[in-house]
Amino acid sequence: MWNDAAAAAAACQRVPPRWSVRYNSVMDQHPVPLVPGRLVVISGPSGVGKSTLLRRLLEQLPQLVPSVSATTRPPRVGERDGIDYHFLGDAEFERRRAAGEFLECCRVYGRQHWYGTLVDEVVPRLSAGQWVVLEIDVEGTLSIIERFPGAETIFVMPPRSDELEHRLRHRGTESPEAMARRLEVAHRELDHADRYRHRVVNDDVEQAVGEIIAILRSAGLPAAPIGAPV
Repeated sequence: MWNDAAAAAAACQRVPPRWSVRYNSVMDQHPVPLVPGRLVVISGPSGVGKSTLLRRLLEQLPQLVPSVSATTRPPRVGERDGIDYHFLGDAEFERRRAAGEFLECCRVYGRQHWYGTLVDEVVPRLSAGQWVVLEIDVEGTLSIIERFPGAETIFVMPPRSDELEHRLRHRGTESPEAMARRLEVAHRELDHADRYRHRVVNDDVEQAVGEIIAILRSAGLPAAPIGAPV
């Protein structure tokens, strides 16, 4: 059983690598008992193609239920609230964080926006037997592993060390300063790849998707979707 939210936030605050500030806090009424569902975590450095892989996985595996992260950053063109992210104001995010409604959350340096995984996006679905998939960063994954040691964690790696910079430059959406910051973070994240149960190289999207599907089926992924919680 976890402690109350205020104690958890105070006890779990730590000083991670300098690109973010992370807090771990969960409400007391949300313990992590043995649940019939399974948590799947996919992460990797920026530019490695995580979002593309996850989109393909969800198209091919309706058994997987995506967890929608929360953020205080403004929506980008085409993004939908509740679908791409839960877009929260600073005050609302802080209220939920103080109440312990996040499994993990962090504020990213340089942008000062908060990101987090809401308890209600994960625990009720796991309790209903569903397989829930998270796309989160390395620090968030390490926090999740503490609470869900049975999670299937998958680290997506680039085929070559210089591939990340090539992909980020090809996007054309980053300033030189932002790109340098992303690359610094990416190299730090690659150092944690061995903390994951599985590592998949994304040199070819279809091959990488196939490898992840094989990993999940080997872990017991059901053949059909489990009913959503009431």
